[in-house]
Amino acid sequence: MTSDATKERVKTNGASRAGGRTGIQRAEELGGALRAAGSGLGDAVGAARAAVPELARTSQELADDVMHRIKAGNDEQVTAGVAMSLGLAIGMLLGSAPRLLIAAALVPVAAMGLVLMERRSGASPRGA
Repeated sequence: MTSDATKERVKTNGASRAGGRTGIQRAEELGGALRAAGSGLGDAVGAARAAVPELARTSQELADDVMHRIKAGNDEQVTAGVAMSLGLAIGMLLGSAPRLLIAAALVPVAAMGLVLMERRSGASPRGA
């Protein structure tokens, strides 16, 4: 009884069914899908490449605005910002956060620290 069922399964391999596809047809379909995905990826890369100059300009303007605001703050505000940002970075370090996030948390510390060092040393701001 089991041998009859096994023989029946061996005879029917999927390609003999109505509407079944052969391996070559499947490979052609897969190749078409990969070509379509490749062209879509190429379009996305082209759009990203076109947007990079605008992104760089906007990022530079934002960084300049942030530095202007930090320099406009008084010493107490800047010192509090340094302490808060440094505390966040240390907490993330102790909490085993990814190093990239810890480095990102240290960026404001560096910016505000530079402003405080300029004020304490009496040096004129770079933009003046």
